[in-house]
Amino acid sequence: MPDETSRRMSTEEAWNTLLMRYNIIQEVRQNGIFNITSAQINEYKEARLMAKWDSSESLPNALKSNKLNILPDSRSSYVISDFILYKEFPELTEKVEQMTQVQLENYETININNITSETSAINILVLSGILDDFLEASDTVATFNGRMGTGCFNFEVDSYSNIKRRISVNNAQCEIDGGFENSTEVIILEAKNVLHKDFHIRQLYYPYRLWSAKVRKPIRLIFSVYSNMIYRLFEYKFNHLEDYSSIELVRTKNYSLQDIHISLEDLIEVRLNTIVTKSDNISESSTPFIQADSVSRLISLLENMENNPMTAEQIIVLMNFVERQYNYYVNAGIYLGIFERKIENRTIVLSDIGILLCSMTYKERQLKLVSLILEHQIFSYFFDYIINNDGNLPTKEYVCEKMRELNVCGTNTSTIERRSSSVISWLKWIFNLPNIAE
Repeated sequence: MPDETSRRMSTEEAWNTLLMRYNIIQEVRQNGIFNITSAQINEYKEARLMAKWDSSESLPNALKSNKLNILPDSRSSYVISDFILYKEFPELTEKVEQMTQVQLENYETININNITSETSAINILVLSGILDDFLEASDTVATFNGRMGTGCFNFEVDSYSNIKRRISVNNAQCEIDGGFENSTEVIILEAKNVLHKDFHIRQLYYPYRLWSAKVRKPIRLIFSVYSNMIYRLFEYKFNHLEDYSSIELVRTKNYSLQDIHISLEDLIEVRLNTIVTKSDNISESSTPFIQADSVSRLISLLENMENNPMTAEQIIVLMNFVERQYNYYVNAGIYLGIFERKIENRTIVLSDIGILLCSMTYKERQLKLVSLILEHQIFSYFFDYIINNDGNLPTKEYVCEKMRELNVCGTNTSTIERRSSSVISWLKWIFNLPNIAE
């Protein structure tokens, strides 16, 4: 186990030290891979904290900047290379082809406005009939889950060098959120209650290789993301058993547990009833102007913070953030008045408005968030601009021009350009709300 000095190291510092001590970058360039043991990693920080990132966003910069990734190949060892290991989720930003509203029976122990754990999300996925509907089945039952050994298998994986890397796995550990079976197939389910832009393919591939050696029925691989009262289900397949990188999205479908229809007229009514109270002028505001691009991820963080003060480290782990993103999203929540910093114990908590948002229905929550955004002068201005220009978004150049005029983040051109992307993303989120239920 790491000593006290090493334990205080950040993950970033620990990886920088490991890369230098074992000359890992050069070894990968020369030999394609580098093998490392848990014991070697543990000298600096616990391996379980150093080698598992469910989203590429959370990768330490020491690895990301060198295009390095890490895979477990046993219970006590890993292999490092320039692997390509992540798969992006399609964004919920365009018109959704099919949104199915599901009515759940009135269970006293279930609150559909407060589904805060992956276990609860899976239970409701089954009880509501969503899983059967997605599978087009009627007899699906839960049969396995939890941690288990993968067994032994070999596979190939793509790399940034355009070379297939060959890996051998000897009884590594994998964790399965939900395993199911019906009369025709076996289903492996990975479930998340936190929204990320991508996922680690290993989460589906290792369980797939384990169970493909155990069962004769075909296996279906489902990824479920529950966030903001919407279930997004994705079905994936591997076109070649021994090719990690042959993953392909088969189909996706979205489900809601309540009415999510929001019209353009609803948005206009919110605008008419919202008083603009915040100029965001940097000389008058103590809150940084927004740098978080995704309102959906901000909502995901909000949902997971209900009645639960969180430290910076807890938020970083929950959301798979790097420290920079943690600051972006916490500051965005403070900007909207839904988060507060508690200096005395260094935690982030929900404000009264944040607590209120968590108790609202989907439609109430989205419209309240729109109102909180439109209290800011720049957003109310561009909302009116879009309405008066047949729904067309402003150009990035025009957004930058207005940001300079309102002095929301100073005069530095590169800073303005970076933050203008967040402004445009938030405007897109607002005007996409009427599309989600169509």
